[in-house]
Amino acid sequence: MLRAVDADPSVVVCNSCRFSADQRENDEGQRGGALLAQTMREVAAAIPHLSEVAVQEMPCLFACQRHCTVYVRAKGRIGYVLGDFVPDAAAAQAILEYAALHAKSEEGVVRYADWPEEVKGHFIVRTPPEGFVAT
Repeated sequence: MLRAVDADPSVVVCNSCRFSADQRENDEGQRGGALLAQTMREVAAAIPHLSEVAVQEMPCLFACQRHCTVYVRAKGRIGYVLGDFVPDAAAAQAILEYAALHAKSEEGVVRYADWPEEVKGHFIVRTPPEGFVAT
């Protein structure tokens, strides 16, 4: 089922993602995606400019060969799927920092030099905004 959400800049977190490549859940029985979403909300609450990016959740982004997968999106901008994160505060902050830069960009393209170090190497795919393709 689909549920309507605001079209504001957001990070959609796969809340059913594995904890790691080797573990489905952590020692407390939490899935990595659910833990990452929770940590992202905590980081956003502590760092005011990051709260401008909504943290949304849904089960399964169909990137099951990867763990802790997220989708960075904003209306009219190229979107990005990233994965293979450790569900900790450093990853959560880096993802939100990238998403904030993405939201401020004209078309969803952030200069590589401006990417937080913790997101480099985590990109899986980019998606065109509805009604567009990249040139």
